Amino acid sequence: MYSAPTNSVGSMNVGRPQQLEIAVGNAGAVSALLIRPANARACFVFAHGAGAGMTHAAMEAAAQGLAERGVATLRYQFPYMEKGSKRPDPPAVAHAAVRAAVAEAGRCCPSLRLIAGGRSFGGRMTSQAQAAAPLAGVEGLAFFGFPLHPAGKPSDDRARHLADISIPMLFLQGASDKLAEPALLEPVIERLGRMASLHLVRDADHSFHVPARSGRNDREVLSEILDAFAGWLSALEAGKAAS
Repeated sequence: MYSAPTNSVGSMNVGRPQQLEIAVGNAGAVSALLIRPANARACFVFAHGAGAGMTHAAMEAAAQGLAERGVATLRYQFPYMEKGSKRPDPPAVAHAAVRAAVAEAGRCCPSLRLIAGGRSFGGRMTSQAQAAAPLAGVEGLAFFGFPLHPAGKPSDDRARHLADISIPMLFLQGASDKLAEPALLEPVIERLGRMASLHLVRDADHSFHVPARSGRNDREVLSEILDAFAGWLSALEAGKAAS
C-alpha cells in the first residue's frame, strides 16, 4: 500500500487529498487519491508512469498545480505498483485499472468533465484502453510524455492504436525526449489531424527535466506544461459549447 504524502506541493494549498480504494476485478483493490478544488471544472484521471507510483513528487506537484488551475485529479495505483512489484501489469490488467479509475472518477465527480491519461506508461495504457473501447464519460486524453518507443529504438509502432481514438488528445512532450523523438512524433500528430494537439517543451527530457544551460528550472517547466493543459481544456470546453 502507498504512504500518504505529508507535504503539499505548489504555491497554494488546495486541500488534503481524499484517500480512496478502487476494485480492479481479479487484480484486487488499488489505492487512489482525489483532489477536488472548490472551483473544479474537470477531473483528470491521472495514471502514473512505469517506475514510480501516484505519490511520486512529480505526480504530486502536477496534481497540486492542476488543482490551482481548477482541475480535479484522481490519481491511482496500477495493481503491480500497489503490490510493490517493479514489473508492470500486462495490458489487460492495466486497462482494467484504467476503466475502474475512470468509473470511480465518474462516481466522485458526476458534474465534472472527465479527462483521462497520465505520465508515460500510464498515458499509453489509457490510450490503449480508449482505443479498444471508449472509456465511459471521458471527453479527452492528455499524455505527460507519451512513450512512442523505447530509448535507442526509434519507431512509431506504439502509435498505431491512436488512429482508433475519436476524442481529442493532448501530447505534452519534451523536445529532447529519448522515448519520443520529435521527428517521429510530429508526423504521428499530423496524421491524427484535428484529434491531436502537441505541446513541445524546449530542452526537456522524458521526465520534463531541463539542463541548467536552458536558463529554466523544473518548476518553471511544470508551470508551462500545466498552463498548456489548462489552455487545451478551455479550448475543449469552448468547442463543446459551440457544438
